[in-house]
Amino acid sequence: MGALYVKDDEVRQMAEELAAVCGVTKVAAVKRALANELARMTPRLSLGEKIAELRRTSPLRYDPDVIIDKAFYDSLYDDE
Repeated sequence: MGALYVKDDEVRQMAEELAAVCGVTKVAAVKRALANELARMTPRLSLGEKIAELRRTSPLRYDPDVIIDKAFYDSLYDDE
């Protein structure tokens, strides 16, 4: 891995601290920090959008006409 040269003493110190805590090189620590920051800034789907995506891609289908009550659960245990 290549060397990391940072002119800012505070940034260098933070990179050294993160590297020590993570047990990696300064370059790996800076790479991890940058990747995490970029991931944090990337727009995320809302809960509703996630649920809609799961419903769209799931092999299981939701039937709003099915009533989940005691009779439904009892029917799961009926011997045919």
